[in-house]
Amino acid sequence: MQNLISLLIILIPLFIGFCIPTPARVVNWLNYGLAWLVYLILFLIGLSLAQEPNLGAQLANISLTVAVLFVCLIAANLLIFIWFDRRYPWRLKRQQQTGQSGNTSIMGSLKQVGCLLAGLIAGNYLSFDWLGSPLAAVNKALIILLLLVGMQLRSSGITLHQVFLNRRGVICAGLFTLASLLGGLLFALIMPDVSVSKGLALSSGYGWYSLSSIIMSQAYGAVWGSIAMFNDLAREFFALIFIPVLMRRYPTTAVSVGGATSLDFTLPVIQSSGGITAVPVAISFGFIVNITSPVLMVFFSSLKF
Repeated sequence: MQNLISLLIILIPLFIGFCIPTPARVVNWLNYGLAWLVYLILFLIGLSLAQEPNLGAQLANISLTVAVLFVCLIAANLLIFIWFDRRYPWRLKRQQQTGQSGNTSIMGSLKQVGCLLAGLIAGNYLSFDWLGSPLAAVNKALIILLLLVGMQLRSSGITLHQVFLNRRGVICAGLFTLASLLGGLLFALIMPDVSVSKGLALSSGYGWYSLSSIIMSQAYGAVWGSIAMFNDLAREFFALIFIPVLMRRYPTTAVSVGGATSLDFTLPVIQSSGGITAVPVAISFGFIVNITSPVLMVFFSSLKF
């Protein structure tokens, strides 16, 4: 019953938000509010991390764990999708575009890391007793975050008809889920202190660091929440750098490496390097994995095997 409640807490705000029509004049304010809410959540996670005993002694282990998880997930992602691109080639009509979208997105990622570090430092030197438990505050912020994400998806003008009729986008989402689960399984086999269910849960963040950090913190503690966040941020950095490189020969692979961010942060890079014809696939793929990510994280984190 508790597992069902956790899943409903994730899904209900998301679908309520998707059902709320958002006027065009409100969209910019919505995006602005969502960005600041993410900053707040990361700051609160930093506060929670500061309360962990012997954190300094755990930093080396955290770094190693993030590195192993990231390599397992990216390797599985690249192997499966490069095979798919070779087996089912996708010819794009590219149009060269200029802009600073990649640099802007990288700066945004650095700001998010800065918010986590600011919370970590503040938690070590300042008193936040008035706040109570940082994770309890994060749980409340999560509901608002998912509501706003649902509204953002609705305001993009995407219909479920468009999403599920894009054959390559749907296949891409299915292969990405498979690749992530295989990467998570490999991670669990390599790391002696990681169960299979935990490996699968960590592999289901799909680059959605603001959500994965919360769900993993709730399930396994703040240290694992930070591991999930840094792994998913690393995916975003990797995608921003390598999407233009991969797009030349392996366009489906290029779309897939962004994971959940293919719908927002990395979409401008996908469009600029792959042309407008790459956008429908990226949107279909990104929409589906944005829906499946929280479901799988809650599902696997509730299991013990």
